[in-house]
Amino acid sequence: MKMKNIAIFASGEGTNAQNIIDYFKTSDTIKIALIVSNKVNANVLNRAKQANIPSLVINRVDFYDNNITIEHLKSFNIDFIILAGFLWMIPEDLIKTYPNKIINIHPALLPNYGGKGMYGMKVHQAVIEAKEKESGISIHYVNEHYDEGKIISQHRCYVSENDTAETLAAKIHHLEYKFFPRVIEKVLLTE
Repeated sequence: MKMKNIAIFASGEGTNAQNIIDYFKTSDTIKIALIVSNKVNANVLNRAKQANIPSLVINRVDFYDNNITIEHLKSFNIDFIILAGFLWMIPEDLIKTYPNKIINIHPALLPNYGGKGMYGMKVHQAVIEAKEKESGISIHYVNEHYDEGKIISQHRCYVSENDTAETLAAKIHHLEYKFFPRVIEKVLLTE
């Protein structure tokens, strides 16, 4: 089987990116070939450096107004893009270049608590305020609309009446770390 090259897009700390890097570190079929961030000071770039993975910092003009980002991805022979806490909407040209090859993780059970502005603690706070009994993660393909792509898998956790946004976030992180790399692997090995 041909080696599949992944680019991970992340905007911040990069804990999910690190988990994915660690999971595939010894894989002979899937390689983390590039880390892409839209923030020059994002800690995910330090994680890339420590793992000896090339990184790329993108700006809005290069991402939305020309094909420079796509050219960079092609130069690294990227087969799949994984969004791990990347907060910009993916442009249509990139989606057309990588149809059904861009995967995102969302910290709620879509279609609930998704869409523009629903990320991180905002999602967990909304779930708590709605007094939901369960929450979870949704791993889905990316299309032209925030959090509306075809769902690949969902994993659930119980929300207790004592949970806060912070304690729920910890439960969600546990699900992300456990399931996201496995789902990525399954999708890439069956495509």
